[in-house]
Amino acid sequence: MPEGGTQNGSGTPAALLGGGRGFADAQGRSRVESLGERLLGSLLDRAHLMPARLVGPLLAQEIAAVGASDVSIWLQDYDQRTLQPLSGSGLVGEPSPIDGSWPGRAFTQDARIEQELPDGSVRLFMPMLDGSDRIGVLAFTLSAVDDNDRRLAQRLAGLAADLIVTKSDYTTTFDRVRTAAPMSLSAHLQWQTLPPLVMTTPDVALAGILEPAYDVGGDSFDYALDSHVLHLAVFDAMGHGLEAATMATIVVATYRHGRRSNASLPDLYVHMDDVLAATYPGRFATAQVGRLDTETGVLSWVNAGHPAGLLIHPSGEVTELTGPITRPVGFGGAAPLVQTAQLSPGDRVLFFTDGVVEERLEDGHQFGEARLRELVEQTSVDQVSVAETVRLLSHSLMDARGGRTSDDASLLLVEWRGPPRDDELARGIIGGLPAGDIGS
Repeated sequence: MPEGGTQNGSGTPAALLGGGRGFADAQGRSRVESLGERLLGSLLDRAHLMPARLVGPLLAQEIAAVGASDVSIWLQDYDQRTLQPLSGSGLVGEPSPIDGSWPGRAFTQDARIEQELPDGSVRLFMPMLDGSDRIGVLAFTLSAVDDNDRRLAQRLAGLAADLIVTKSDYTTTFDRVRTAAPMSLSAHLQWQTLPPLVMTTPDVALAGILEPAYDVGGDSFDYALDSHVLHLAVFDAMGHGLEAATMATIVVATYRHGRRSNASLPDLYVHMDDVLAATYPGRFATAQVGRLDTETGVLSWVNAGHPAGLLIHPSGEVTELTGPITRPVGFGGAAPLVQTAQLSPGDRVLFFTDGVVEERLEDGHQFGEARLRELVEQTSVDQVSVAETVRLLSHSLMDARGGRTSDDASLLLVEWRGPPRDDELARGIIGGLPAGDIGS
């Protein structure tokens, strides 16, 4: 039938019904642009060449054009205590604490929060997730809300996160918004080397954090998910300040170089050991370097001078990943000792640097592993998400020592959720859609 012919014998031109010979689906849905498609499409089209400083106003303008008001965009600050507002034409909002606020609830729960206002309108607070990494919160007010509005709002928040992350590579605009306190040069260097703080897939979830966020020196972490192998590492370079941060940067770069070459765990250790010994004679870095097979749940690791990792079961039971410890990297010539453990679905593993448990509190006592165990047990029993568990652990540590620290502290928490499904691309796969997703 020609493009201008009729459809289903109705006598109506196919073009007017949204039909034709191009894109189509099994339900025969129209290709005519809907309100949602127009909104999201206009944002994509206009953002293509839009400077970063206008991304927030662009979002506010487009959202207002489809009936919303009071648009706010908050970005999380570096220590994950405050949501910092973007400013510009069409945007409203003040700094908001993550704990105990409406936008903070959306952030910590990774879910849509609806606030009913006295005039009967509804304010929607939507987490902005880049993949699964927490970027911030988008909020706006509608006169009424149904599932169509919720679905569009969620997709709009996802697109907003993607636009901000993409434009961040070309500007310092968003970094300045996120920086709620003066940041040292060493901390700036460390933050530039970090991967996203959160990663979630149907098979594995991961989150990491550095403390103190604005003055960290020698601590760092890294990870990568390649096929069905999760690579992960935590580092603590000797010393403090810029020299430690520079050494940590070299260690991370060496680790990534070996990882991308598909080096084994022993070879990764030797590579880092050789490079650090040659570059910084007489200095060293402790490390935990591991791999998790997401098909089998087998975790392998080399502990090069760190405290033993903790294995956390869904019941809240916590055990140590004990075993022989390899010398820190940089001394030269040590034989790496690889250890393994079989995880069960739902098990979590926490790797951390010595600054987490050895820091002295005001009474002179160490924060201690026993206290750390109590915290992780409680978050497991309460079924707190991986990302929120790490944030709460970090803040509990900093609060216990009055916001002061004599050593960096890093946390990396991994949850194995179970082997992948046979068809990993199946629609509606559990864990494959954002929390609070409204069906298509």
